[in-house]
Amino acid sequence: MTDRDNGPGMIDKYKEAFQEEARELLSELESALLELDRKHDDVEVLSRAFRALHTIKGSGAMFGFDDIAAFVHNLENAFDLLRTGKLAVTAPLINLTLAASDQIKTMLDAAAGSGVVDPLRSQEILTELHQLTGMGEARNVLGSLSPHPSRKASSANTVHAQAHDWRIHFRPGPDTLLNGTNPILLLRELQDLGTLKIRVDCSAIPPLGEIDAEKCYLAWDLLLTGETNAESIRDVFVFVEGDCELFIEQVPEVEAEIQARGVSRARAEGANRPGALVAAGASSIRVSADRLDQLVNLVGELVTVQARLGEIAGRREDADILQISESIDRLTAALRENSMSIRMLPLRGTFDRFRRLVHDLGRELHKKVELTTEGADTELDKTVIDQLNEPLVHLIRNSMDHAIESPEARRAAGKSEVGTIHLSARHSGAHVLIRVSDDGRGLDAEKVRARAVERGLVPSGARLSEAEIFSLILEPGFSTAREVTEVSGRGVGMDVVRRSVDVLRGTLDIASQPGAGLTVTLRLPLTLAIIDVLLVRVGDAHFVLPLVNSLECVELTPKDALEANGKHVAIVRGELIPYIRLSEYFQMNTPRPEREQIMVVETELGRYGFVVDRVLGDHQTVIKNLGRLYRNVQVVSGATILGNGTVALILDPHRVVQSVLQNGVSHRRAGNPYPQQQQQTQELIPKGA
Repeated sequence: MTDRDNGPGMIDKYKEAFQEEARELLSELESALLELDRKHDDVEVLSRAFRALHTIKGSGAMFGFDDIAAFVHNLENAFDLLRTGKLAVTAPLINLTLAASDQIKTMLDAAAGSGVVDPLRSQEILTELHQLTGMGEARNVLGSLSPHPSRKASSANTVHAQAHDWRIHFRPGPDTLLNGTNPILLLRELQDLGTLKIRVDCSAIPPLGEIDAEKCYLAWDLLLTGETNAESIRDVFVFVEGDCELFIEQVPEVEAEIQARGVSRARAEGANRPGALVAAGASSIRVSADRLDQLVNLVGELVTVQARLGEIAGRREDADILQISESIDRLTAALRENSMSIRMLPLRGTFDRFRRLVHDLGRELHKKVELTTEGADTELDKTVIDQLNEPLVHLIRNSMDHAIESPEARRAAGKSEVGTIHLSARHSGAHVLIRVSDDGRGLDAEKVRARAVERGLVPSGARLSEAEIFSLILEPGFSTAREVTEVSGRGVGMDVVRRSVDVLRGTLDIASQPGAGLTVTLRLPLTLAIIDVLLVRVGDAHFVLPLVNSLECVELTPKDALEANGKHVAIVRGELIPYIRLSEYFQMNTPRPEREQIMVVETELGRYGFVVDRVLGDHQTVIKNLGRLYRNVQVVSGATILGNGTVALILDPHRVVQSVLQNGVSHRRAGNPYPQQQQQTQELIPKGA
């Protein structure tokens, strides 16, 4: 092993791994605490919280985070009292533990070089913990951590446990010492569970000349007698269970000592008995998000190169090149699917984080609100999830402050005093629909309209539909709140939501029923990297339509246009389909071909047709951003580089149709009926078009 493998870089890597694991455990702890707040007598949820604390404490001590380990040790003791039934679960204790979780996050941030820890705050939390639990004096968080805190763990499932004998075989993995684990500390912790008898197995020690001082060759056969269970014993080895041989068995009869024959049998049969855990190859690995993003970027470049190879192979009459191109096309498609699936994550973690937000805001606003979720296993690209947090926070804060009434007002309205915010997600083609709904007072259309007139957003005599009135709350600085609070009323919120959704190339819809609640629906793409598209040509320019929206392609002849009496409609399979001629929409001075093609697409507003000169076929394409200069061009969601090196614009069919309907475009080249957005888009179209 090289010095580099043992150097500070290796230690730093383990510390980074601990920090990442600790943050995941804190999320698990927070989730368990919020669930425990609703189910005070749920033993399984209580055990989840205890295991999270136990793991943070143990791994913190292992990797040198002694302040975190000492702090968490006091919390662990308190939850051990809860598990044994010596202490009751109360709301103040849960709220204090949530505050302690926040303090642990601050400690982790400080250890990573961002932020400073206030030790007085830590001591305040521990002092209050002592007052709530009646435990012994809380350990000073600035002091050292004892490697074997004195506690008696007992069953998580029963209040009154019985003493049992447990036979344990423990053989550390070869790299246990390199990972910073001291097996002796684990044995000391076992001693806290009862009376421990130890027999050391030295059979694996090699000759002196072959010994590697950085490897562990010892194994231990143990007999533990105490009021405990298999789960508590396994908790001791939770940090090394994936890299060791571990066998735990309850002895059917009390034995004074471990007989040699019995020990040998336990070791030989351990791997085949229920409850035995023998280390094997890891079923999953942890990969940094940066490396994953780099992989997807490389795959994206490969998709672009493959498209170019396919075009060259199509122009040449060479069977060998064509066969190679087809093979690379198939492999690239498989690689693309696999790399994209790796980035797909369930929304459960995102949804669970908002339970804490609802809990804290409920206390601050003196409201009783329950968060319910649906479709939390729906998967979405990690890059989309990362940018989804801010808009959802704003939506939930608005619901808590503006929509959900006080308990008194809800009772007066005949509602339950406990309000509900519902988060749901489901797939819809290449998109995910995320809804945030509440059962509050809903939007008052007249109040919103009056506020908009007061702010000069609309003329006083303007005739607006309900949907248009509701969309006004998305305008910057708009707020119906007359008083500024810590939660809202500053005119910052819904416009932030709209901007965030626009960046994600999504759409936002608002529906409300007075007195019954409000629902905001976010329609977001599954991924922001690589998509399947349909390539079309208008004049010399190329455009791209998402394949998932495309239904079919039909011809449009001059005769068909004549029979429609000048209206932009066509009959497709007996259905009247309105269409938009892209050459007119983008004001492109191109000659109209004898036969055009209508690409029928599905949008949220119904089926519409896009008239193009020619449909060239389907492709996989890499999405490229247009840059800040064109960030307001909403009908174009990005661009891509074709195989011949030219650029094609990626159209958003829903936005194109929406802009046509909202601006009353007649699709005729009379005057200049197109909004400024379409004029801006012309700058992106190649000059040859």
